[in-house]
Amino acid sequence: MNRFGSTLMLSAALLLGAGTAQAALPETATMFKNPECGCCDEYARQLEARGVEVKLVDDIEVGKIKQRVGLPYGLGSCHTIQMGGYAIEGHVPFAAVETLFEERPDTRGIGLAGMPIGTPGMPGPKQGDWDVYQFRDGEATPFMTL
Repeated sequence: MNRFGSTLMLSAALLLGAGTAQAALPETATMFKNPECGCCDEYARQLEARGVEVKLVDDIEVGKIKQRVGLPYGLGSCHTIQMGGYAIEGHVPFAAVETLFEERPDTRGIGLAGMPIGTPGMPGPKQGDWDVYQFRDGEATPFMTL
């Protein structure tokens, strides 16, 4: 195979791989957030750029949603998303969200506590490792570190 053919095959493989990762995400999501939170809106825009239609709900007590999904105490963030049968808490990097939907583990959801700088929706450069956790019945265990 000539050099052009090899380059063409590699490019096609990379494009197919990129489409597969995005195809793993559900088509719709519901984000529960505070009405004044601009970083939540930015996270929703970035999720929509990945092909997910996001419904924003900002007229409900977000703490009740966190309790309903079984989020462990002290590991919350500014918004909670429900999509594809999972809860996603906070500014979880999209690599972790994609892994969640590719692997479909037996968990209630994943999260990233606080509002770390450099995560989707949060301005600034990454400041260190992000420890994404998974949770079930109010208990958290590690999911992945990015």
